[in-house]
Amino acid sequence: MKIGIVFLAFTLLWGSGLAFSEPCESTHRLFIIERNKNGNRIQYDVCVNANSDLVGLDPVKAYWVLESGEKEKLNFIETRYAYGILSQERLGRNRFAISLVALKGREIIIEKIEDRFRAVLPIRGTQSFLDKVYVDAEEKWTGLPKVQYVDLFGWTTQTYTPIEERITLK
Repeated sequence: MKIGIVFLAFTLLWGSGLAFSEPCESTHRLFIIERNKNGNRIQYDVCVNANSDLVGLDPVKAYWVLESGEKEKLNFIETRYAYGILSQERLGRNRFAISLVALKGREIIIEKIEDRFRAVLPIRGTQSFLDKVYVDAEEKWTGLPKVQYVDLFGWTTQTYTPIEERITLK
């Protein structure tokens, strides 16, 4: 009986990727989200192993970097409704597609380019490296913010020239 339970637990953990998961040796910054509310920002990093390969089934991590420089986890509401990662899909070795709550409908490809991981997505219709997202929101009487617009900042992948796009929300 005990052997059966141990086998079942091992099978469940192995199938979910929890058993023998590869350690995260270091992280590399992909992009940030800044807001008009204060100087705190959300940073998105990739987790890599000693060989600089992406680790696990969800290598992209999001967390707060406070004005003081301290780091904090996103809370449940922030993860679910504002800044979390909706999905991460492996497309190949060191290549993932992610979708963010803050940029619904904009798939971001995470891949290794020139020995560095980058977040690639169309900005103004041109394939670009995403560097920063800026969110302008107005506080409502309910306490919940209403996003006015989102600005995307990056560089084009072909000519490495700066590019911006404003997404106005209604």
